[in-house]
Amino acid sequence: MEQKQLTGSQAVLEACIAEGVDTIFGYPGGAIMPIYDALYDYKEKLNHVLVRHEQGGIHAGQGYARSSGKVGVVFATSGPGATNLVTGLADAMIDSTPLVCITGQVFAHLLGTDAFQETDVINITMPVTKWNYQITDAEEIPAVLAKAFYLARSGRPGPVLIDISKNAQFQLFDYPGYTPCNHVRSYRPKPVIRKEYIDEAVALINNAKKPLVVFGQGVILGKAEKEFKKFIEKSGMPAAWTILGLSALPTDHPQNVGMVGMHGNYGPNVLTNDCDVLIAIGMRFDDRVTGRLDKYAKQAKIIHLDIDPSEIDKNVKADVGVWGDCKETLPLLTLGIEQKDRSEWLAVFAQYAKEEYEQCIQPEMYPTSNEMTMAEAIRVANEITEGNAIMVTDVGQHQMVTCRYAKFNQTRSNVTSGGLGTMGFGLPAAIGAKFGAQDRTVIAVIGDGGFQMTLQELGTIMQTGVDVKIMILNNQFLGMVRQWQDLFMDKRYSFVDIQSPDYVMLAKSYGIAGAKVEHRKDLESAVKTMLEYKGSYLLEVMVGKENNVFPMVPQGCSVSEIRLK
Repeated sequence: MEQKQLTGSQAVLEACIAEGVDTIFGYPGGAIMPIYDALYDYKEKLNHVLVRHEQGGIHAGQGYARSSGKVGVVFATSGPGATNLVTGLADAMIDSTPLVCITGQVFAHLLGTDAFQETDVINITMPVTKWNYQITDAEEIPAVLAKAFYLARSGRPGPVLIDISKNAQFQLFDYPGYTPCNHVRSYRPKPVIRKEYIDEAVALINNAKKPLVVFGQGVILGKAEKEFKKFIEKSGMPAAWTILGLSALPTDHPQNVGMVGMHGNYGPNVLTNDCDVLIAIGMRFDDRVTGRLDKYAKQAKIIHLDIDPSEIDKNVKADVGVWGDCKETLPLLTLGIEQKDRSEWLAVFAQYAKEEYEQCIQPEMYPTSNEMTMAEAIRVANEITEGNAIMVTDVGQHQMVTCRYAKFNQTRSNVTSGGLGTMGFGLPAAIGAKFGAQDRTVIAVIGDGGFQMTLQELGTIMQTGVDVKIMILNNQFLGMVRQWQDLFMDKRYSFVDIQSPDYVMLAKSYGIAGAKVEHRKDLESAVKTMLEYKGSYLLEVMVGKENNVFPMVPQGCSVSEIRLK
């Protein structure tokens, strides 16, 4: 039988189809033009979304991956195209988001000559990728891309970048077919589960009087939401979440006690330093979660479940480190633990929650001043969507408010930039999230600062017709920086007063409907109009200029030193 011949470019696209890719986000250019030429013949099989900037492309890929659970795929050209991906790669790396990014590169014989649009993308991206590789011979393409998809999605997921020289894209070769990868020598995506550690963890949990679970995105990445729910329901333990863990457990679950960390809930933060056993699941003890490490949960025995052994003992010393995929380790723990009623311990959290509600939550969600608040805008959206929307946030005060007050009934509903805190993430990530979950309502909640960083992606919405609801919470400030300047720098507001364009007129110029709300009496009907509108819609909500987000753990303080005001 005669072997089929393909170009390197065709082999790239065949790999995407074999891996189940349905959507690619990208921007063409000289060094990746052969792949785009081949894509012309694959339009029936692969949907390509033309973004307006490569950073928008990679954030869209992240949003797609986070809402769908699949690998996001991004194309970019060499030089500036590739370097424009770096922020998104760093964001995806720290938030464990599976991506395969394919960049074009100059002809192999020009490498190292400072050719037009040549950049050493391999060395530039090495610290912010799980793996990267440069291809100069088309025959490598099928095997390298198979490895790329496998590494991106397996174990602790992450971004992979493959750089392909232009000659390899043009090159015709005998195509051997596509064989998916399921093993890489010396790479162990899931560590071996050790029974003795399971037994030690079970014993600690069974003897605990005041245990506390803190769960992160590992539960979502491991598709272990059901296993996690069974575990906490049998144990009776209160469960608190990190920002990226949000939505792994329904918000209104009776054992869900809220968010930990700098702007987390009062009870779980204070009681972190009162519990006797802390069970950390799929989280990495980030500094925004722990506050001062030398004052973090010193009285507690620590059990840490993680798929990445390097995270165990990295920031917080574990008494028991349970290596493994939590989809496999959680059922083993559930089998061993005793069913317990911990209602008295849960009542302590409820008492803190009551105090927080009276001092922080009620004034924010049901304000009596004339100024609207971010929290009430989120409350109205919750009431109308009944907790079934995907909320995509940018970075800043609106992000903390949304994470604190959004209601979620199903997993993969919270898409935000956690570890890197990338302003400009929100709009393109919302576009990607909608492509990844087309049957769900997607609301992008964005501040007036972050929106201006990637607002060119309104052009992507215009061209694709994707249905994204955009809610700009406009306080006419770079709000989070202003809050720190207010609290810690004697109100010396240095370069945080930011002016904005007429957002509704801007949206209209892109063919997107919109409205502006300045008065409380109009808020509910305006949000309802946005959500019921067929197609994308931009709603600008004018909120108080100098509202601060509380509670807050000041930097350099213990989590139990959280301030309510």
